[in-house]
Amino acid sequence: MDELVLSSSKIPTEIPVSSQNIISQAESASGGNSWTSTSGSGYTRVPDLGLSGVGVPAFPGGLNIPGAGQGLPGQNSSFSFLDEFRSFDSKAQNLQVSDPFSFSPSLVPSIDISSGNFDLSYARKDFPILEEKVNGRNLVWLDNAATTHKPQAVIDRLSYFYKHENSNIHRGAHTLAARATDAYEAAREKVKNFLNSSSTEEIVFVRGATEAINLVAQTWGRQNIGKDDEILISWLEHHANIVPWQMLCSEKGAKLKVIPVDETGQIILSEYQRLLTPKTRLVAFTQVSNALGTVTPAQTMIELAHKQGATVLLDGAQAVSHMPVDVQALDCDFYVFSGHKVFAPTGIGVLFGKKGILDQMTPWQGGGNMIQDVTFERTVYQPAPFRFEAGTGNIADAVGLGAAIDYLNKFGMVRIAEYEHSLLEYGTKELKKIPGLKMIGTAPDKAGVLSFVLEGFKTEDVGRYLAQEGIAVRSGHHCAQPILRRFGLESTVRPSLAFYNTCEDIDALIRALYDLIGGRTSGPL
Repeated sequence: MDELVLSSSKIPTEIPVSSQNIISQAESASGGNSWTSTSGSGYTRVPDLGLSGVGVPAFPGGLNIPGAGQGLPGQNSSFSFLDEFRSFDSKAQNLQVSDPFSFSPSLVPSIDISSGNFDLSYARKDFPILEEKVNGRNLVWLDNAATTHKPQAVIDRLSYFYKHENSNIHRGAHTLAARATDAYEAAREKVKNFLNSSSTEEIVFVRGATEAINLVAQTWGRQNIGKDDEILISWLEHHANIVPWQMLCSEKGAKLKVIPVDETGQIILSEYQRLLTPKTRLVAFTQVSNALGTVTPAQTMIELAHKQGATVLLDGAQAVSHMPVDVQALDCDFYVFSGHKVFAPTGIGVLFGKKGILDQMTPWQGGGNMIQDVTFERTVYQPAPFRFEAGTGNIADAVGLGAAIDYLNKFGMVRIAEYEHSLLEYGTKELKKIPGLKMIGTAPDKAGVLSFVLEGFKTEDVGRYLAQEGIAVRSGHHCAQPILRRFGLESTVRPSLAFYNTCEDIDALIRALYDLIGGRTSGPL
């Protein structure tokens, strides 16, 4: 297969959960589908999981390497990566930060996350916006790959911060400065544990995944990429993991090479191995495709890159809300994600970087907070992570990210992954029944995305019709034009899932699509 080469010339803790949101797993009905009572809306159909988590199919073909994204077709039929994360997930659920609110009053919002006996079908009650009416219909939010909604616990934590803790951080001697600093640094500790990083010194707060990638490009990249060096990315990338590397290659005279994918949308490992050479300085790729939902064989790719001496950046923006992530097991050098994709506020994100690498990187931006000493002759920078956090950071939303992580920990990412996969299987099965509908992205290993095109209809028309029915999906190129063009398309309709979705949401989508094509009476619902 011919490679595609782009040369430089071209281019704190939460609110107590009410008892109505907690239900013993033993109380769930068994069978092909569970019917769970929800207040105000009759009954909501949710997929039955068997609840044991052992031997539950995860992705056809299996995922059996730590880091949730390593499965290759035919390896295994079980959700084997879950077992490898049981101990990690258990530790995360019992996260304790050492004296995280030493200056805070006792009324800081808190949540008991020790039990773990939660029914995911009740999670949607924790999200106030899901009670919204659109055109007189209940909102069906299937645009989670674009952004996720915020649980009441996160909303309340933000409100509490502004009522009781609001201050600038690190430099004040007064009480509110101490409270705000404690809350901010407690959030960093929670992110560290969420990713299973070895140190908070490896966790940099940024605005989002896009800024994190640009930070690496403009710091590590400028220091380490030279003329005729090579950077590898994949066809699956979001524009945010393409454009910064194009800009760097143009500046440095380096080459950008693209790893091909097969007809299902999965990385072709043999081609990837062929592209890796001693000239490869960086490999930057996504853990989960935002356009197709493909779960890439991340750990295998990282191991192969390291054998060639290359550094690896892994884009986890579409992974962290769907599966456990362990950066130590993955052994990536950088990992990035955005808070708003993981039920936290907008404007906050994370760059994980191995400490030894971050310590060698020069700052990207200069200003307050990132310095130890400044004279007119020289400046001494803070160590990582603070050298990369110039100016006043997004303090409240970092605290909100910590609250979102606490909220996820009460369920456990393993359980969320199991539940979402059953939704994905159900949605795939039902969508395939619709005449003229073609699924785009059919790799055996997938998470959260159900992209399709519908014969005879423009994608924007499908999206507009669904919006009239109160169903939110994304129609367009999803900031991933190259991968859609790989399949001869300029746009798709992209329903995307989160753990607050149910089979009832998918049923509403299916009904609306049958109605659109004029075949409601011939549909299965």
